[in-house]
Amino acid sequence: MGPTGRRIRVADTLTSEEAAEVLALIEQAARTDGQPAVSEQGRLQLRGGAREGVRHLLVSVPDEDAEAGIALVGYGQLEDTDPVEAPAAELVVHPAHRGRGHGRALGGELLAQSGRRLRVWAHGGHAAARHLAQTLGLTKFRELRQMRRPLTGLDLPEPQLPDGVTVRTFQPGQDDTAWLEVNAAAFAHHPEQGSLTQRDLDDRKAESWFDPKGFFLAEREGTLVGFHWTKVHADEGLGEVYVVGVRPGAQGGGLGKALTAIGLRHLAAEGLPTAMLYVDADNAAAVTVYERLGFVTHETDLMYRSET
Repeated sequence: MGPTGRRIRVADTLTSEEAAEVLALIEQAARTDGQPAVSEQGRLQLRGGAREGVRHLLVSVPDEDAEAGIALVGYGQLEDTDPVEAPAAELVVHPAHRGRGHGRALGGELLAQSGRRLRVWAHGGHAAARHLAQTLGLTKFRELRQMRRPLTGLDLPEPQLPDGVTVRTFQPGQDDTAWLEVNAAAFAHHPEQGSLTQRDLDDRKAESWFDPKGFFLAEREGTLVGFHWTKVHADEGLGEVYVVGVRPGAQGGGLGKALTAIGLRHLAAEGLPTAMLYVDADNAAAVTVYERLGFVTHETDLMYRSET
């Protein structure tokens, strides 16, 4: 236990009550920070029992007013599933308990748990997160841009599909296996996306935002060759280019651009005023494509890593 009575507990799984408490903390912090400090994948991994390679770190302090006599003031998640890269982490401290060393203590425990091989996300790239990374001796190495464009008055040319390609919408259960296979092939270089499993897909299908009408599959002679999965953030009035993928061998013929346009038209038809997407800043080709489609950078997420 730390000098303030701080305790950091490491767990492989959380009870439903603990998961709910962590999600409430993340939501409270997001209202202050402008975006969640823990990604969608991280939030999904809070629920449903143990996940291979995932550990949860809960920071608590004594609190006489709390029912259990302690209050949850911070949370960290460590995911060690990439066979090559160092474990990845996300962390958050309750806004009312910042400036008391909890973030530094949590970051230090994440470093210890990872064997000092660590990558850490700073969503939004806030100054406090950058300072914490510097304090922990971490170095910035990745920049993920959130780009946006208006959908009102959307004027995109008619999508031009390659010869022999048709587009239909996703059929849950029927298309799961084929989609997972194409997703893995399209993102073999990007483990965060390419390593999605049936459980990960089921998690997303169970979310309130999931709508197969906005999940487009491109086929040639009955074989899946590409897809565009859109997502609606109803509370924010945002439509997201959630993920666009093209099977290797089907790239270079304009399929990705056509699928992107089909998804944007769908989101506009849903009455959403704005579209968003995420893209790595060093993916110059993708950034250029999206800029030509009218997207501009809205905010930036940063990832830091240890040098050992």
